[in-house]
Amino acid sequence: MLFRLFYDPKLAQASYLVGCSITGEALVVDPNRDIKQYLDAAHAEGLLVAHVTETHIHADFASGSRELAREAGAQLYLSGEGGPDWQYAFAESDDAVVLHDGDTFDVGNIQVKTMHTPGHTPEHLSFMVTDRAATERPMGIFTGDFLFVGDVGRPDLLERAARIEGTMVASARQLFQSLQNLESLPDYLQIWPGHGAGSACGKALGAVPQSTLGYERMVNWALSITNEQEFVDSVLAGQPSPPTYFAEMKRMNREGPRILGDQVAPGQSNIDTLLRRAAAGDIVVDTRPATEFAAGHVPGTISIPMNKSFTNWAGWLIPYDRDFHLIVADETKLAEARRDLSMIGLDRLGHWAPAEALDEWTGGGGTLQSVRQMTPADLAAESDGAVVLDVRERHEWKAGHLPGVPNIPLGELQDRIDEVPQGRPLVLHCQGGGRSSIAASVLQAQGVENVINLVGGFRAWQEQGHPVEHAEEEVEA
Repeated sequence: MLFRLFYDPKLAQASYLVGCSITGEALVVDPNRDIKQYLDAAHAEGLLVAHVTETHIHADFASGSRELAREAGAQLYLSGEGGPDWQYAFAESDDAVVLHDGDTFDVGNIQVKTMHTPGHTPEHLSFMVTDRAATERPMGIFTGDFLFVGDVGRPDLLERAARIEGTMVASARQLFQSLQNLESLPDYLQIWPGHGAGSACGKALGAVPQSTLGYERMVNWALSITNEQEFVDSVLAGQPSPPTYFAEMKRMNREGPRILGDQVAPGQSNIDTLLRRAAAGDIVVDTRPATEFAAGHVPGTISIPMNKSFTNWAGWLIPYDRDFHLIVADETKLAEARRDLSMIGLDRLGHWAPAEALDEWTGGGGTLQSVRQMTPADLAAESDGAVVLDVRERHEWKAGHLPGVPNIPLGELQDRIDEVPQGRPLVLHCQGGGRSSIAASVLQAQGVENVINLVGGFRAWQEQGHPVEHAEEEVEA
């Protein structure tokens, strides 16, 4: 048996290839849209991708299962659990085998057994793997978004992201029961989860890529709770806000992600062309580092730096119903951005301009806009009537915040623009300065003037000994 983990750090997403060296068959579990990596890995091992499956209808990335199965000529396996509202719309047209609890299929000498593990989603499956060339006992289990290292999949996404009211408590109870169903499985069973630290599909995921069931029984908080109501209360408490794009991913992955094939490259444009597109309602995203954007940027553009959080904030801030355009350093960064955006189904990239086009534009009379930076010491001594806005998550604000400072999370800022204080200097802060830099660009693009970024954010404010409040009873902005 051959085993390969693929990990996308920007999505904090894991997918897997399992192969039988005797028959040359391979299975890919939870592939993303970058299907070439799986085909290349299989080829390097002398294998053919003959089977493709996924644990559930994903909310945080666009599935590559459909495209990989078509490209490789592989058999596609999809969940048939969860009831009529959770069936894959393309299962029949793509000749998928529909799986139910207890079903098995073979990858050469490797047996894959299906377990229905609802809770994160109603249709969620886990896959038990047995290498029958060695033993009839299972080796490990692909747990998807059911069981993570140190955590479990959140059961509130259907209600908070997909807006299916009244589902999160019932889902939490299902999740508790799914965990109880693990009791008969051996401690040595390896746990191969669908995500790692940084994913919004849980609240405390570990950074270690895999674990064992026995170890999780010792350290995973969710497996230590034996009372159902206590578990429900604990798993629903403190969950971060789900990105807005999760609802779009659910719809896309259920209906069937668009087959990418060979994408047409976006056209290269100058800044004036991008501004005309923006005036027509398109979004223009500047992907340069936050410090460069703050020093000088084209008015009306928003900042989403090309770092490990790029995919997340692109999903929050770029709409799916219109074209968008990019300012990137060069063609290499363009290719990286296109790949990252396609991972969450943002395929409507129209035009792009290299960063050097900014020099040409300013040379032709264009005027750049900047974002003023302020230190915590400057803010503490501020006497000009500035107001402060905290753009962190609500649970971060509750844990500690600047005295009297209201909270509007960055992801909600565009929809709550009318709540933003205006008419006075506005200081934005997050935990370290990254999110507040993006927030400043969002507000400037909406016409909010005199926006200031707090350098170092709440962390620097706290480290320098300035006062902090912890009262959870305060009213949100």
